[in-house]
Amino acid sequence: MFLPVELFIGARYIHARRGNHFIGFISLTAIVATALGVAVLLTILSIMNGFEGELRERILGMSAHLEIDTRTATAWPDTLTALRAHEAVAGAAPYIRRDALVAHRGVVHAVEVRGVLPAAEAEVTTLAAHMQAGTPATLTAGDYNVLLGRELADRLGIGAGEELTLLTPQPVMTPAGPVPRLKRFQVSGVFEFGLQEHDGGLVLIHIDDAARLFRAGERVDGIRLRLHEANSAPLLKHVFADDLALPARDWTDTHQNLFRALKTEKVVMFVILALAIAIAAFNLVSILVVAVTEKRGDIAMLGALGLPRRAIMRVFLYQGGITGGAGVLGGLALGYVLAANVAAIVAFVENTLGFKIFAPDIYYISAIPSDPRLADFIVTAALAGLLAVAAPVYPAWLAACTQPAAGLRHE
Repeated sequence: MFLPVELFIGARYIHARRGNHFIGFISLTAIVATALGVAVLLTILSIMNGFEGELRERILGMSAHLEIDTRTATAWPDTLTALRAHEAVAGAAPYIRRDALVAHRGVVHAVEVRGVLPAAEAEVTTLAAHMQAGTPATLTAGDYNVLLGRELADRLGIGAGEELTLLTPQPVMTPAGPVPRLKRFQVSGVFEFGLQEHDGGLVLIHIDDAARLFRAGERVDGIRLRLHEANSAPLLKHVFADDLALPARDWTDTHQNLFRALKTEKVVMFVILALAIAIAAFNLVSILVVAVTEKRGDIAMLGALGLPRRAIMRVFLYQGGITGGAGVLGGLALGYVLAANVAAIVAFVENTLGFKIFAPDIYYISAIPSDPRLADFIVTAALAGLLAVAAPVYPAWLAACTQPAAGLRHE
C-alpha cells in the first residue's frame, strides 16, 4: 500500500531502530499515559452520571414531577379530573401538607406531615416499593395511622404498632388560654427512600385525617402529578399554570440547588481530570523534542536530499499524531470497558480484599452506579484529540528549522 513519504518516516520513528530502544519506550509511555488519562476521565464522568441518576430516581420516587397549588381553587375535584385526562399525565393525587411536631417518649422532632390518598398516591410515587414495614393501604380514614421514614423512626425509637403524638401549630383555645392541638397516631408502616429529606422528616397520614387535624375543610393544598416524561415538567408547568390559572412548580424548582451543585461538581471534576490528559500531551512534546534531537542527522540528510521544510515538519506531526491518536483510541476503549463494568470490578475488589466499599448497613447504596453517555465520550475525544494534534507542533517546527550543514557536521 502506498503511503506518503512523511507518514512512512513518521511511523518508523515511533519504534526503535539501530539498537536504541529509548524512543520506543517513551513513545509507549506517552500512549499509555494518554490512554489512562482518557479512561479515568470517562470512568469518573460515568460514575457521576450514575450517582446523579440514582439521586434523581430516589427524589422522584417520593416527589411529584409537577405540583399544582389548589388552595385558591373552589372545585379541586374537577381540576383533578381534568389533569388526569391530559395525555402527558400518567397519574395525579391530591395532598394536604403542613409542618408539625412528632413526640414519642420525650423525644420531639419537627416534621412535614402530608395527607394523602393511598390509592391515588400509588399513581405518582413509588412508596409501596420502598416500604420496610407495613403497606400504604393501612392508611384508612378515621383510623389515625401514620407512615414514617426509617431515619425518623430510629430517632424516635419507635416501630410499627407503637403510638406517637402529633402536635400541630394551630392552638386550641381553652379557658386557660391557647394550648397546642395534638392527636395520637399509631405507626402502621416504615419506609426508606435513601434520602434524609424523606426518611428523616416526612410523615404520611390519610388525607381525611389531615383535613380534620388541620381544619382544612373541603379544600386541599394541591395536586401532585406524575408525567410520562419527567423532563417535560418545566414546559408543562407553564401550560398548566396558564390553562388552570393556578400556581405550579416542577421537580427542578424544588431541587434546583441540588442538581445545580451536581452539575457544577461534574464540570469541576472534568477540568481537573482533563489536566491529566494535558500532562500526557506535555509528555508527548518532550518525546518529540528528544526524537528531533536524536534524529538531527537524519533530518539534515532528508533536507540535503531535497525534502522541503514543510515535509520534514509533517514527519513529526504524523509521528505525534499517531502516538496521541493511539492513546486517545485506547483510552476511549478502556474507558468504556471500565465504565460499563464498574459494578463487576468493584465486586471483584471487594471479594478479593474481603470488605465492602459501601456497606449496606451504613450507606443507602451498596453499589457504585455508572451511566456512560455518548456526549461525554465525544467531548473527551475532542479534547484529547485537540491536545494530541497541538502537542507535536513545536517539535515539528524545531525539526523544520534544522539546517542540513549543522545537522551533518558531526555525522
